[in-house]
Amino acid sequence: MASIARKNLLEDIPRFLVAQAGILFAVTLVTVQTGIFRGFLKSTALILDKSNADIWVSSEEMVYFELTPPLPMELLFQAREIDGVELAEPLLLSGGKWYEPGGNIAPLRLIGFDPGGELFAPWNVVEGSVSALQEPYTIVVDRSQLDSLNLEGIGQSGQINSLPAEVVGLTEGTQSIASSVFAFTSLETANTYATTQIGTSVSCTVDADGNIDCSNTYEKQSESPTETTPPPSPRPLNRSDTMTHLLIRAEEGRDLQDLKQKLEAALPGTVAYTREEIAQRTRDYWQKRTGIGFVLGFGAGLGVVVGIAIVGQILYSSVSDRIKEFGTLKAMGASDWTLYRVIIEQALWMAVLGYVPGMVLCLGLSKWAASSMGIIILITPATAAGVFGLTVMMCVGSGVFAIQKVMRVDPAIVFKA
Repeated sequence: MASIARKNLLEDIPRFLVAQAGILFAVTLVTVQTGIFRGFLKSTALILDKSNADIWVSSEEMVYFELTPPLPMELLFQAREIDGVELAEPLLLSGGKWYEPGGNIAPLRLIGFDPGGELFAPWNVVEGSVSALQEPYTIVVDRSQLDSLNLEGIGQSGQINSLPAEVVGLTEGTQSIASSVFAFTSLETANTYATTQIGTSVSCTVDADGNIDCSNTYEKQSESPTETTPPPSPRPLNRSDTMTHLLIRAEEGRDLQDLKQKLEAALPGTVAYTREEIAQRTRDYWQKRTGIGFVLGFGAGLGVVVGIAIVGQILYSSVSDRIKEFGTLKAMGASDWTLYRVIIEQALWMAVLGYVPGMVLCLGLSKWAASSMGIIILITPATAAGVFGLTVMMCVGSGVFAIQKVMRVDPAIVFKA
């Protein structure tokens, strides 16, 4: 009976192509919507997932990875004395304003780390090098964010706050969808940027009616500050400075939960997390405590519903248009199981032939979005298998629903004019 199923599919090629286009659209919609949702959650904790730290020590008031009060640098030196700690390194997060050569402003998320350290460094470096960050006032950014900064590549410069900044490296796949442009730099440079703000002045005027108008105006920065007054060299961090997180590598064989308790007891006002725990806390924040998680989750669910509706309509129409053919089979003595086999076979063919080009299209779209826009559409093998299973379920389920009409067919319909 498989030949009958294929004949039903291929008898009318234009109709078959339209039906497959509908299934391809359903597969693409479901895959992209779920991929964006999963990719968004993954991107919010990329820095955590890619670090080499076993434990992250943060403020006890931390909301999620990027929203947390600072910690005193003194804790770094205390942590290095704790039994079970092999290596401890600071990480500094702060906001900044990028002033492009044309004068426009863009927000930045400065990420300061030790370029010679072992627990964190930018990954997927495609141009330049991390070691170049040893030079003051240098940054590494994701290639997808060059347009946001109005830059073309490495070697170009701008200003962060009131200090110069030169791009010395480019990465791929390091940008979080939920954050401002990530600018990786050294601890000393990040601290200097964070503590140097553009000054403001207030000017007021009085019109003829006695009304007072006051407006804030930024002090005009030199387009090339290095040509007039060279910026001060970033100073090394000391115990009086602050950091955002403390990264810990445990000694080999150490129980992480036990070491977490020791760190929390020795470092007041802190909470210790394993890498997986702090990453999950960050994802939970975006998924459960913000509207973004709801919107993306709703979009993924809506994609599934729309996909089921499309496939169901296609299969139901196909069965209805061939009701007399199925009546003929019943008149010839075909059993109900035989008719089920024909329609289920047809549904499986439609599922496979719609899924394959749909998934190829999604993978291409995912690669393009990541490289050109920095948006992660996460399509893992498990996701692809899940979408295939869902596609088969949609097609077979719709076929079983449509076949109920066939089961009620009176064989005498064949003999009616």
